[in-house]
This record gives sequence, C-alpha cells and structure tokens, in this order.
Amino acid sequence: MITVTFYGLDQFVVGNLSRELTPLVAKLYEVSEDDVIFIAPEAMVFHKGTEQTSWNILIKVNAPKKVSVLQDQMAQLMMHGIGEVAIHVTVEFTYYSQDDRYQKINDAYPRFLSEENLVDVDNEYPEDLEEGEEDDQIYTGDIFEGLEDK
Repeated sequence: MITVTFYGLDQFVVGNLSRELTPLVAKLYEVSEDDVIFIAPEAMVFHKGTEQTSWNILIKVNAPKKVSVLQDQMAQLMMHGIGEVAIHVTVEFTYYSQDDRYQKINDAYPRFLSEENLVDVDNEYPEDLEEGEEDDQIYTGDIFEGLEDK
C-alpha cells in the first residue's frame, strides 16, 4: 500500500489530485490503483505563527521498503504532478516492512466508494414540518428500510 498524505493543502484540491495522480503512482510503483491512497487531514502548516496553506506544503509518502529505489522518481512525480496548487513543496518518505502491515478487507462490500457504487437516498421530511423547521424527535425506526435492494 502506498499512502500519500498532504499537509497544508485544501482537502478538495487533494481529492482532485488523487484522481489525477493515483494512476501515475500505481504505474511507477507497479501496483494496483487499489494499493494507492491519498490522505488530506484537516491540518495547516504554520511558520512563526503565520499560516502557510498552499504556500508551503508537506507531502509524506509511506511505502514498502522494496520501492525505496524509486524515491527520486516519486519525489519528482509529486513535485511536478501537483502543478501550481502550491508555491513550495517538501516531500518526505517513510518506509515499512511488509511484515509490519495488516489489513482486513470485507468482501461483502466494494473495496472503495466511487461514483458508480454510491446509493442516492432522497431525504424525506415529515409533511407537518415547514421548510427550514427541524424535527428534534429521535427517530427509532429502521433507517435502512427499503434500501436492502439497492
């Protein structure tokens, strides 16, 4: 698993970058696209009390030790692949032994959410509430009722 974490960059920007960069990272490391994830924590970068978002960003790459020989290519891919979304970019690498990684995948569900497998559920409001009014009663029914077929 290749994990790329961005600090100091807007989460929606990282989401878009992950769409573009995931296939390139997977190709470089010769892994499945399912083995590449991007993380965008709610985190800001500061220097001397001044927020640096999109000015100075830190990208941390966590990968298996066996791909460390590709570090220079990955650093270049990250620094150039993000385009103009940041002024200054730092890329740091951390490697782990495959023996130090555990994972549980539930085969009853898709591996990842995507536009193709999302279920669109209409919000239904009680008819006695006016628009903008909230129902403060706790719902005790089956919230999944009628969704089993979807």
